[in-house]
Amino acid sequence: MAERQTIIILDFGGQYTQLIARRVRENHVYSEVAPWNLSVEEIRRRGPAGIILSGGPSSVNDPDAPHIDPAVYALGVPVLGICYGMQLTAHLLGGQVEKAKEREYGRVTVRMREQSGLMNGMQAASACWMSHTWQVSACPPGFHPTASTGNCPIAAMADEEKRIYGVQFHPEVTHTDEGKLLLRNFLYEICGCTGDWTMDAFAETAIRQIQKEVGETGTVLLALSGGVDSSVAAALIYRAIGKRLTCVFVDHGLLRKGESGQVCHVFSHLFPVRFIRADAADQFFADLKGVTEPEEKRRIIGRDFIQVFRKEASKLGKMDYFAQGTIYPDVIESGQGTNAAVIKSHHNVGGLPKELGFTELIEPLRMLFKDEVRSLGEALGLPRELVWRQPFPGPGLAIRVIGEVTPEKVRIVQESDAIFREEMAKAGLEQKVSQYFTVLTGVHSVGVMGDERTYDYTVALRAVTTDDFMTADWARLPYGLIATVSARIVNEVPRASRVVLDVTTKPPASIEWE
Repeated sequence: MAERQTIIILDFGGQYTQLIARRVRENHVYSEVAPWNLSVEEIRRRGPAGIILSGGPSSVNDPDAPHIDPAVYALGVPVLGICYGMQLTAHLLGGQVEKAKEREYGRVTVRMREQSGLMNGMQAASACWMSHTWQVSACPPGFHPTASTGNCPIAAMADEEKRIYGVQFHPEVTHTDEGKLLLRNFLYEICGCTGDWTMDAFAETAIRQIQKEVGETGTVLLALSGGVDSSVAAALIYRAIGKRLTCVFVDHGLLRKGESGQVCHVFSHLFPVRFIRADAADQFFADLKGVTEPEEKRRIIGRDFIQVFRKEASKLGKMDYFAQGTIYPDVIESGQGTNAAVIKSHHNVGGLPKELGFTELIEPLRMLFKDEVRSLGEALGLPRELVWRQPFPGPGLAIRVIGEVTPEKVRIVQESDAIFREEMAKAGLEQKVSQYFTVLTGVHSVGVMGDERTYDYTVALRAVTTDDFMTADWARLPYGLIATVSARIVNEVPRASRVVLDVTTKPPASIEWE
């Protein structure tokens, strides 16, 4: 894996840093997000094909702002600074950065002064996404402006001889019309990348690495949640060591309709690992009785998961390695490996292995994004319906039941969600809407069924479109589809008497209700 071409992204706390990494990998070039203060020696050791400096919230003129070692620019490696990264490049190399007369936020027309190099093939004027208060007012020696806006005379700059570039706009977001072309120019024309990052190649390399790490006799215990990540991790490790892998599946009764059976089938037949299913639904429901606060639900589910898993693991005797389906966003959001804030804690980043007494950990998906995990799952032969399932919260349906969680309420969500997913598939929207599901709102409302008064639950439909799940818009579903889903839920799901549609964006709302 060390021989592949790599782009290092130095993170200055920008909200789009993960998106930069995704865009690079979409071009079949491997990328890693690293903290801004990664040493020059470590960068040199990793031997990147190029370096990207991310955006960030600071002003380069602030003495406490994050600054890289200027020696980074002398490594002979192409550098692209984006937003703050461009301003920092100017600041460190002898240019000037000043507060803009007018802030620029949103889509702005950028005029390209040249259509070569970084801008090769781009239009003379192109809509780009701006988000800045400060801007470069004078280029450093050796640089020249390559783009401008009405408010920003130096919207991009370049030193072609040293292969150092800066853009004030964000080429990684979809709102920048030709951003993908610009990034591709940097990767292929300037850095000389060949596109050696593919899932088939990754799978082969990862399998060899697992075999080398585990050895010819080592055994591995994997916590199988039933989600995409742990399922793909299990399939990959099975390909490497076969039945020396043991999977413990804690069935808490909070999965979607049919998913528990699907997981059992896949890992009993398609990938016949040593498979243990722990039916712990009664324990989870008993411990959740009377609990309504979302974070308390999460705490109880996490605690019970560890208890059940530990109990099952104790029956197996000594195992050499512990494996889990940690993926790259988990690592970044947990604040590991970058200067990112801890956005949310993940039970599968460091916690569970220590609880079980393991010191040897295998995380074969640790450097992959979710879409890459799905592609890997297909390459490994996992069923498409498992690999491309809707994103699912760690605590399961417990946080799609507002208020106390009971078996009856979970059943209402399972049945209504299954209807919603079935009709979305019939309408051909299964892969066109980013995420969709039902929520049991906890609200009762009066209705009439068979000339009798009812007073039953209200179910909400939630469907969103998004590129990165950092922001999301509510999906404009066809009225006919909504009508069909509503009618079926009310007619086919006992205790569901009303259906509503959530039309809130993120922000201000989150995608999940709890």
